[in-house]
Amino acid sequence: MAEPVQRNTNEQEQPVPVLQQILDNPFLLLFLGVVMPTVFYILWGVMEIVTIPMAN
Repeated sequence: MAEPVQRNTNEQEQPVPVLQQILDNPFLLLFLGVVMPTVFYILWGVMEIVTIPMAN
């Protein structure tokens, strides 16, 4: 029978990096996956409208 692995209590717990926290949250990834393209397309559309020359 295998014995469970025991952690060394002398080792300090390292904090979880911010990027790992973001990638571990599926709802945040879903939110970013919807919001970021939306914002980019809106900004792209506004830039296209602004660059259209005025009709005389």
